[in-house]
Amino acid sequence: MDPNRLQGKNILITGAARGMGAANAENFAAQGANVCLGDLDLDAAQALATQINAAGNGRAIAVRMDVTQRAGNAAAVAATVEAFGSINVGVFNAGLNKPRFFMDIDEDNWDMIMNVNTKAMWLGMQETARQMIAQGPMEDHPYKLINVGSIASRKPLVDVTVYCTSKYGCLALTHCGAIGLAEHKITVNGYAPGVVVTPLWEQLDKDLVDIGFKEREGQAYDDIVRDALQIKRVSYPDDIVGTASFLASDDSDYMTGQMIHIDGGWCIQ
Repeated sequence: MDPNRLQGKNILITGAARGMGAANAENFAAQGANVCLGDLDLDAAQALATQINAAGNGRAIAVRMDVTQRAGNAAAVAATVEAFGSINVGVFNAGLNKPRFFMDIDEDNWDMIMNVNTKAMWLGMQETARQMIAQGPMEDHPYKLINVGSIASRKPLVDVTVYCTSKYGCLALTHCGAIGLAEHKITVNGYAPGVVVTPLWEQLDKDLVDIGFKEREGQAYDDIVRDALQIKRVSYPDDIVGTASFLASDDSDYMTGQMIHIDGGWCIQ
């Protein structure tokens, strides 16, 4: 790991208190970035910020952030700028899932998932881009927006219809944002994991048993590894952070509108 690869990058991460968001925050800071950890769980975000600051290299702050509200996104962007002087990168990682079979979806399930996974991403992209445009273009490198997608935008799954829909939306935001923000020297890319062992997937594993789609906890992992993955294991946040840091770094300057799959080969099928 290059401790200076992300030196000078000021990065806002949503859903940063745990899972992939936390792993990215630690990895970015270890490579010299300053990170603003946005999350509803302020205590967990502050604990992570303390840990990052104790490790040295990049700095971290924590903000309580409701990603589904424009005001929450604007405040997190403002906090990043106040702490670090500017914002160079936005990582829109916040997400959730609650499985339902197609005919069991109701408005509450739809609104909850779409608000956090898709509406929040749009708001975060827009508010972060607004600040980047106000700062004016950087001399040598573009600003960067990074969207956390999912295998669900390529593999429709009957038990998580709303989640799939939300992640198709993430893909569209990545493509449309890349076109709409190019004139401002802002690139928009993303990455799409498959099965990552995080609190989100651990809860999903339990929920799939509750709705009767799986018979036991752990079966979803086992079935996907056996039937879908060319790399015969599930992934962990450490499998993801390298791609995220590449997208945040100057190495990805000539990329925009791309969604990189980190899925163990699931999309080959």
